[in-house]
Amino acid sequence: MTKFLLAVHVLAAIIAIGPVTVAASMFPPSARKALAEPKNTQAVSTVRLLHRICRVYATVGVVVPVFGFATASNMGVLGDTWLIVSIALTVVAAVVLIALVLPRQAAIAESVWDAGGGEVAVARNATVRLAMFTGIFNLLWATVTILMIVRPGSSTGA
Repeated sequence: MTKFLLAVHVLAAIIAIGPVTVAASMFPPSARKALAEPKNTQAVSTVRLLHRICRVYATVGVVVPVFGFATASNMGVLGDTWLIVSIALTVVAAVVLIALVLPRQAAIAESVWDAGGGEVAVARNATVRLAMFTGIFNLLWATVTILMIVRPGSSTGA
């Protein structure tokens, strides 16, 4: 059962978190392009699509910690330091995504959409701040991934 839970946990992480990290990273430069070329409907559509990918896959990503807890419980490692640190970093990453990345993406996407009509423009520094928060989100997930692979004290010898 542990192998099944671990497989689902890893697949869910790859399928759900991977697209969020990529789409979130692509969003700021795409938004800058759409702002520079407000009449470029493809650029505007790209920004909206990237935001939608982030929202949908962030929701799907909830299964990652659910299966992670189930796997850790089956393995008897719920009290291990590396896992507690991973859980804390996962919570921080979720907060960064939910509180800092997605709302800023939504605001920028709406402004890019409005800018197509010539009404509103977003300052470049908003996309720069978003890129910073996205980078923090990605670094948190990279750290969690490393902790999951290295797992101090694991029997893998890594």
